[in-house]
Amino acid sequence: MPPPRCGVALLLVLCGWFLVLLQPAASPVSGYGRSLPAADSSVLGCCEGDLLFLVDSSGSVSSYEFSKVREFLGSLLRPFSIGPEEVQVSVLQVSTQPTPEFGFSAHSSGESLQEALAGMRQLHGDTNTGAALDWARERAFGRGTGAREGVPRVLVWVTDGVSSDSVLQPMRELREEGVAVLIVSTGHGNYPELSAAASPPTDRHLHFVDVDAFDVITEELRGAIIDIIRAQRLSAVEVTSHSARLLWPALLSAGSGFYVLRFGPSELDPAQHRSVTLPGSARSAPLTGLRPQTSYTATLTPESNLQYTAPLAVSFSTLPEEPLSPARILISDSCPTSVRVSWGPVLPDSVEEFQVLFGPLPSGEARSVTVSRNQNSTLLQNLQPNTTYLVTVTAQYRSGRQRALSAKACTLEASLPQGNAL
Repeated sequence: MPPPRCGVALLLVLCGWFLVLLQPAASPVSGYGRSLPAADSSVLGCCEGDLLFLVDSSGSVSSYEFSKVREFLGSLLRPFSIGPEEVQVSVLQVSTQPTPEFGFSAHSSGESLQEALAGMRQLHGDTNTGAALDWARERAFGRGTGAREGVPRVLVWVTDGVSSDSVLQPMRELREEGVAVLIVSTGHGNYPELSAAASPPTDRHLHFVDVDAFDVITEELRGAIIDIIRAQRLSAVEVTSHSARLLWPALLSAGSGFYVLRFGPSELDPAQHRSVTLPGSARSAPLTGLRPQTSYTATLTPESNLQYTAPLAVSFSTLPEEPLSPARILISDSCPTSVRVSWGPVLPDSVEEFQVLFGPLPSGEARSVTVSRNQNSTLLQNLQPNTTYLVTVTAQYRSGRQRALSAKACTLEASLPQGNAL
């Protein structure tokens, strides 16, 4: 029987899972045989914080996937200045039992850290992530582990989306203690659960990506980490359209005084700002009820009879409250030499145009097509038969921002001539 014609048989093929990210302007997408540009030298010495990477090392992860995660961590961390006065890194492997690979004080140089990451070995066993998160909160970030007081703390969870135990409560406790939680899922995962576990905003702190496309999220994830651990004494993190969280070092202790926090739109006189009193043991404070796309100023004043500490201040802007596109992507009408890519929603009032970048995996020359802001699909032609492609749809907003969504697409195997059909 001759194979069905592409115009008759509609085949919906979605060979990967989604990756959602906000990319900086002019940020090239890798994963098509290209390498990322050299890291901005401003990253060196920019930051101060403790980064804990929770890495799935269980039997649900293949050895190939584990090796790609290992390479990803090396690439992600390479630009940072590593040391006790700047960025410290710890790795905790998730298996039947939580297994620390190395602690925060183990490496004081980038070279030493890269060697340790390259030498990581997979443990296999069960995926007891909840137990590992409890271990992270109670021991990895505890006293005597090299973790520092008064610096931002970040947990980056790299997972295939599978866990044998619950993660929501341990994640909630970590976040309540001021730890920012970022998640990279290499599997389908449970989106509602992962979304609830990650620190907001989820479009910056939760990524779904195939292990062969880590390069697509490296710069965005690194930028999110930098925003949290940038060396400034009062930091605004987890910024959304209506909320934010402020972080600061240990300036007071529980019995030595209290803080007065004032915050409000920068356009208002500081006397009109909201005022909150916080205990001396506080290290963070959530801000709620904020206005979208508004510049805010916050001032933290330590009050103590024992010592004088100068007030700290920070300015930040909330995100616009608008739907984002692309928010979903579909690969359909797959043929040996073409596929159709569709996305939504279409937002012609905010989007200038869409760019569709596609190239064969694992490496190959990438091509791109530009699509009008009023369209939500295009046919990719002249493709190779029986080949997996990485397709990235990027919306260029009038504001200058970009948003991209990626998925894998597979072309069909080329048909044999009818006379040769078996």
